[in-house]
Amino acid sequence: MFAQNKLNLIPYPQNIKLNEGNFTIPNVLLVSSELPKNETDYFKKRIASVLQSKDSKNADAQLVYSQLPKGAAGEEEFYILEVSPKQIRIQSYTRQGYFLALQTLSQLLEEYKDVKKIPALKIEDQPNFAWRGMHLDVCRHFFTVDEVKQYIDYLAMYKLNTFHWHLTDDQGWRIEIKKYPKLTQIGSKRKESMIGAYVDNTFDGKPYGPYFYTQQQIKEVVKYAQDRHITVVPEIEMPGHALAALSAYPELACTKGPFEAATKWGVFDDVFCPKDETFTFLENVLDEVIQLFPSQYIHIGGDECPKTRWKECAHCQDLIRKNNLKDEHGLQSYFIHRIEKYVNSKGRKIIGWDEILEGGLAPNAAVMSWTGVNGGIEAAKSKHFAVMTPGAYCYFDHYQGDPQSEPNAFGGFTPLDKVYSYNPVPSELNAEQAKYIMGVQANLWTEYILDFKQVQYMIFPRLMALSEVGWGTSDPENYKDFENRVITQFKVLDKMKVNYAKSIYNISGKVIPANNGIDYELSTSQSSSGIRYTLDGTAPSLNSKIYQGPVPIPSSLTIKSAYFEDGQLKSAVSTQEFTISKTTGKNISLEQQPSENYSFGGAFTLVDGIIGNTRQLGKTWLGFQGKDVIATIDFGQKTVFSEVYFNTLENKGSWIHLAKSAKIFVSDDNKNFKLIKEISKEEIQNAKGKIRLNVGTQNAKYLKVNIENAGIIPPGNPGADSNAWLFVDEIGVN
Repeated sequence: MFAQNKLNLIPYPQNIKLNEGNFTIPNVLLVSSELPKNETDYFKKRIASVLQSKDSKNADAQLVYSQLPKGAAGEEEFYILEVSPKQIRIQSYTRQGYFLALQTLSQLLEEYKDVKKIPALKIEDQPNFAWRGMHLDVCRHFFTVDEVKQYIDYLAMYKLNTFHWHLTDDQGWRIEIKKYPKLTQIGSKRKESMIGAYVDNTFDGKPYGPYFYTQQQIKEVVKYAQDRHITVVPEIEMPGHALAALSAYPELACTKGPFEAATKWGVFDDVFCPKDETFTFLENVLDEVIQLFPSQYIHIGGDECPKTRWKECAHCQDLIRKNNLKDEHGLQSYFIHRIEKYVNSKGRKIIGWDEILEGGLAPNAAVMSWTGVNGGIEAAKSKHFAVMTPGAYCYFDHYQGDPQSEPNAFGGFTPLDKVYSYNPVPSELNAEQAKYIMGVQANLWTEYILDFKQVQYMIFPRLMALSEVGWGTSDPENYKDFENRVITQFKVLDKMKVNYAKSIYNISGKVIPANNGIDYELSTSQSSSGIRYTLDGTAPSLNSKIYQGPVPIPSSLTIKSAYFEDGQLKSAVSTQEFTISKTTGKNISLEQQPSENYSFGGAFTLVDGIIGNTRQLGKTWLGFQGKDVIATIDFGQKTVFSEVYFNTLENKGSWIHLAKSAKIFVSDDNKNFKLIKEISKEEIQNAKGKIRLNVGTQNAKYLKVNIENAGIIPPGNPGADSNAWLFVDEIGVN
């Protein structure tokens, strides 16, 4: 029985050998009194709901441990777990390895508690990656010490070993610094908070804070994590994301202020000014941070630092000249170099988001690659360590299911299977360069996460996928096996009262090209025979059509679907509206590809019959940063039409700008194109991005649409001097 089914372990071990017989799970597990105390106490608490345990002499014990001779570097997390009919034995080089073995044993006990037998086996195991991390932003929304401890427990359960604590940002300063009391007196609160979708631009009118962690509380959390063999890496943001600090100490800015902690989300122009008093302040802050956190790395942020104030600041411009810096990007590099030198003098290293590559990377800095994989590739090729955390795979503030049936999220679409498909080692690296990839991390930014229940919802079950990716045993070809193991783990989360997302039970829809246009393919983690659907917009019931294969979409309609089991509705009702035009389902090509964060469905998304929801940047939009959309659609034969339509978005706080212009061309040979319509920036703005163009009567085989990106974001806007985003949903023709 056990041999035919994979063990329900996450992350899956490197090597498992099943042996003859079983270990019978007793009512009371006899635990050797010679086991390492701290780790064993943790284990006893974790399994308390499964079985009781009590200490015993080594000779009589059912759980024993022996330390292996000194291992080689990199084997600190290695362990052997051997289950025989009489006894469970753990071996490891370190207590960390012992602790990891206990996580595996806990899962086995949880899995087999009902049958009361664990298969005899031998597991030899260790992770592929040294850095397996989860991040938590406590600045946009704050979480208590007890909640942070729960978060750390989740990491421990699934063998993650790094907790990245994002402690300072524009919206709040969350760490007590005794030398600078105003950081928490002033910077830990804001007058109100943004609520709802960003495009609504609405606020709750309620003061938020003061919320921060005292130094005693920080020590308590660090110790709690250490007891679980988890390293806490603090992040103190610089030179950008500094408004909360500047609200307390405005003299550290390029202008006089006054400043206040941000009430909106996004990026702001006021940043730390690179003058001596700023560096003195930051060095004093880092002194206290280093005393609190024993981690090898200190995260100094370094991302999304607008250069607007630096360009206008006489001191900054003088600094650029005096130090022969190329420009403001060179000034950012100067800033990071100077901070790194100080941190190195304290025996520590810095890590920062990939913008710290701007103007040249500091000598010993590690890079956290978030904008994609290129930052990690560049770092590794120049022999700098990197942690891979690309937004397209590792941002857990993105939607994980159909945005229409999910709570409000930042945007993007990162379902469980996408997280599981990620390989942290880019194919562009050779074996020697790959050694510089320390590991993988997922990030949880909390603009749209109001409480800890929502934190749980956004990380589970995606944390399990991250865990197996970081361990190095993920197998995207056998995703279904992983999904089945996840569903088994839900029983454990239920017992813990964790509010995990059940999105994998919901119906997932995918538009596919068909001979006469498009079909709509429905799937769920359960049997597809349980799916019922309607085409008239009514809610599906047990009497509705049974899903038997992709559903043809011959005309504009609304399809609703749901999963039923044992006569009961088990999923949310999924709704999809289709607007069919003469381009729907036709062949389309793009000259430039969308950003990986916003690329679901690829070019076909622009002809899939789905108009994007302007409030949800999920799976229905393609996003292009700094690129034009140049799309060519092949009708297959000469086609008569007189109207072309498409939508673009404006959300300047997220760097999304309306198109600068658009041009429409036709052709019969896909070589010689004739311009038939042009629309200006002003006309696009007047239409608020919802473009409907009368192009006269046309009869052509090919349509080319060139939608021009707004380019560099102008001063006075969030993200000034950066490439603007262009979002497009559907290119239709009537």
